[in-house]
Amino acid sequence: MQKALGKKSILAAGLALLLGIAAGCGTQGNDDSNKTLKVGVTPGPHAEIMDVVKKVAEKDGLKIEVVEFSDYVQPNVALSQGEIDANSFQHAPYLDNMVKDRKYDIVSVAKTVIFPMGVYSKKIKSLDELQPGATIAIPNDPSNGGRALLLLEKAGLIGLKPNIGIQATVADIVDNPKNFNITELEAAQIPRSLEDIDCAAINTNYAMTAGLLPNKDAMVLEDADSPYANILAVQSAKKDSPAIQKLIKAYHSDEVKSFVEEHFKGSAFAAW
Repeated sequence: MQKALGKKSILAAGLALLLGIAAGCGTQGNDDSNKTLKVGVTPGPHAEIMDVVKKVAEKDGLKIEVVEFSDYVQPNVALSQGEIDANSFQHAPYLDNMVKDRKYDIVSVAKTVIFPMGVYSKKIKSLDELQPGATIAIPNDPSNGGRALLLLEKAGLIGLKPNIGIQATVADIVDNPKNFNITELEAAQIPRSLEDIDCAAINTNYAMTAGLLPNKDAMVLEDADSPYANILAVQSAKKDSPAIQKLIKAYHSDEVKSFVEEHFKGSAFAAW
C-alpha cells in the first residue's frame, strides 16, 4: 500500500512539474514585452531616430538595443537568422525584392519615415513653366526610375499604363502631351546636370548633398502615401508579439514625430 502511494505521488509530482514547465513556456512565448529588443539600423538618420524611439519605449517598459549595420544587406540577413528582432532602414519595395530573391520570412509591420524624392530645377520655379519638349532627368536604376515616373505622373506631367505602379519604365509612358524628353541618368550624377536640363527627379540624399532642401526647393514632393515609405520589419512569426507592438507604439509617438520634423527640417517626415 505504501509503495503504491509512493508511485502515485511520484507520478503526480512529475505531472505537476511538466504542466508547470509547459505553462511557463507558454507565458514566455506569448509575452516578450520584458525582453531587450535588438533593432537593426543603418548609420545616420535611421540610427538617430531609433535613439529617440529607444527613450520613448523605456517609459513603456521596453528596452531596445540599437544595432548598426554598414550596408543594406546585413540587416535583413541578421533578422532572418534571428540575430536581431526587428530592423528599420528600408522601404517596402526593397524588402519585397529581398523576400522574393532570398525567400526571407520577413514582413513589414509599420511605416516609419519617408525621405521624399522631389522634382528640382535651376531654370524654372514652377512646373507650369515647363515648355513643350523640355528635358526631364530621372534615375536610370529600375527602383528609383519607377519611383521618379510615378512622381512625374502625380505632378500631371505624364501618364503611365494603368496599375503599372513601381515597376514603371519609360516604355510605360502612354500620355506625354507636351512631348517631354525623359532622360535617364545615374542618380548620383543628376544634381550636377541641373544646369544642362530643365528639371529632374532627385532622391533626398543626393539633393541635400547638392545643397537643395526638399521642403524649400522642390517643385513637387512625394507624400506619406508614397509606396517608398520606410518600414519596420520583423520575422512574420513575431509580428503580433507584445514587444513589437510596444516598438511600433514608441515609433509612432508624438515625441518621435516632433523629432523627425524638427531635426531633419523637411528632408524627412513621418509616414504614419
